[in-house]
Amino acid sequence: MTNSRKVVLVTGGAGYIGSHACKALSEQGHVPVVYDNLGTGHEWAVRWGPLEVGDLRDRARLDGVLEAYSPDAVMHFAAHAHVGESVRDPGKYYDNNVAGSLTLLEAMRDHGLGRLVFSSTCATYGIPDRVPITEDTRQDPINPYGASKQMVERMLQDFGAAHGVGSVALRYFNAAGADPDADIGEDHDPETHLIPLALDAAAGRRPDITVFGTDYDTPDGTCIRDYIHVSDLAEAHIRALDVPLQKGEPIAFNLGVGRGHSVREVIETVHRITGRAVPVVDGPRRPGDPAWLVCNAEKAAQVLGWQPCHTDLPIMVETAWTWHRNHREHRETAA
Repeated sequence: MTNSRKVVLVTGGAGYIGSHACKALSEQGHVPVVYDNLGTGHEWAVRWGPLEVGDLRDRARLDGVLEAYSPDAVMHFAAHAHVGESVRDPGKYYDNNVAGSLTLLEAMRDHGLGRLVFSSTCATYGIPDRVPITEDTRQDPINPYGASKQMVERMLQDFGAAHGVGSVALRYFNAAGADPDADIGEDHDPETHLIPLALDAAAGRRPDITVFGTDYDTPDGTCIRDYIHVSDLAEAHIRALDVPLQKGEPIAFNLGVGRGHSVREVIETVHRITGRAVPVVDGPRRPGDPAWLVCNAEKAAQVLGWQPCHTDLPIMVETAWTWHRNHREHRETAA
């Protein structure tokens, strides 16, 4: 991995994963320029470079930022990312995730920008016919969120062939945890992710959490997911900046640990780490929830030289809990 200083435009850099990538960029000597409309991101999360407030679909604003900073590459996180909401309001997802990405790619083409690292998702695979999931597993998304990300991956292919825009798509599994220094962490409104929901329940900020489905073909009847620490995701983005690309050909990598944990395992881990009860209500399955989603990340290890460091679930929960307590207490004190 080279250490040459780069200016990197980070769309969605005020969000959960984007802000961790900005910290990692800064630690490597790069300059992250955050472009975010602050619809779901947070101004307090932008600490390692300038913030430019703007929407990806605003081509004039985007052109102005590209002209002002002349970035060497783009990391593209900006997207709506709630599966349930995408089912209820698909137009919102196609407008923001697909149309916004198209505007970005056209701007990159016109400004001669040739390197994009794209925040994709394992949701592009839908319900896999086998696990662990490799990059060759058929992409067959079952909701508009996953479909919108797959559409962007197709656009990357076409813009690479037509205009030489090189791209790396990183297909995350379940992002978890928080910055080990507790500088930044996960803060969504509404929150939909299991670990922060369980932490809220343990802290008494919500009465309980619902386990959606207890009759899956898994050891304890609940869904199994591959959790990957957010700082390890950020490191993969840094490495993707320098991966060799062939004639604009896009390349995709799965990012996960390679083993899964059930919903009940996660809740029990939250109980052990916090020392507090996590009240649970058993509910019905959610439509389209696969029983197992586990990653094969051998390609990322071989090509990027990437290996996750924070692989134990208790470490992920502990970093999230430290952030959770500090951040919530700060917010409540400020209020």
